[in-house]
Amino acid sequence: MTTGRPLLRPGSLGTILLAHTGAQFISFVRNVALSAVSVVMPVMLFALIAMSGADREYAPGVTFGAFYLASMAAYAVSGIMVFNFGVTVAVDRGEKIDLLMRAVPLPPILYLLARVLTALAFALIALVVLFGFAQLVVGVRLPLDVWLRLGAVLLVGSVQFIALGFAIAYLTGPNAAVAVSNLTYLVLAFASGIFMPMDSLPEFVRQIAPYLPTYHYAQLAWTTVGMDGAGIATSAGWLVGYTIALFGLALFAYRREEGLRFG
Repeated sequence: MTTGRPLLRPGSLGTILLAHTGAQFISFVRNVALSAVSVVMPVMLFALIAMSGADREYAPGVTFGAFYLASMAAYAVSGIMVFNFGVTVAVDRGEKIDLLMRAVPLPPILYLLARVLTALAFALIALVVLFGFAQLVVGVRLPLDVWLRLGAVLLVGSVQFIALGFAIAYLTGPNAAVAVSNLTYLVLAFASGIFMPMDSLPEFVRQIAPYLPTYHYAQLAWTTVGMDGAGIATSAGWLVGYTIALFGLALFAYRREEGLRFG
């Protein structure tokens, strides 16, 4: 006699994952405020700040348009990861969706993978919209391989922000998750030079920036378009360390929640 979740055939797991990912994607799209801001805000900021001086040289071989495009691309992807997990997971907790998930034959790993795939798909859409606007409207010109590498680097490097979102979702209540996600992420992004170039930030901010995950994430994007920075290996090492630490924090918060509610 078996206990626990009903057993699923291996062949059915892919179908279930695809169906659940589709449902998660539709749910995210229906949250108009969150989905629209995730796609539109980076484009608006890019247009307001970079459009008038996109062609001027910002660094050797790099225009300001290319530099700020990399910044807004990093902002778009990381923001989607933080808010998709930090807000929607917290809302699911408030609506007792986690209780429902315990009663259905859906392995927890598939629930997590569906959310990850949904966030990656929406981040890819945001990048396509931003890249299209930058090239067709603003006139940013980059080689095809740079466009592709920039998108790939940002999507792969965004794992740490998934962990940050989960940590926020389980450390805060459903009503506080939106405020905490916004405050945490906007402070990190601003202090990392994503919204404004580092040389225009106060000195004390420039001193703490190299220790922030968003700074090294943006460094990968800036390096991809030709900027000199901390170096890909250095930034990647910081991101790996932050990913491990943030997933550890998220796991601690999740297990504490499980113990309080179901222990």
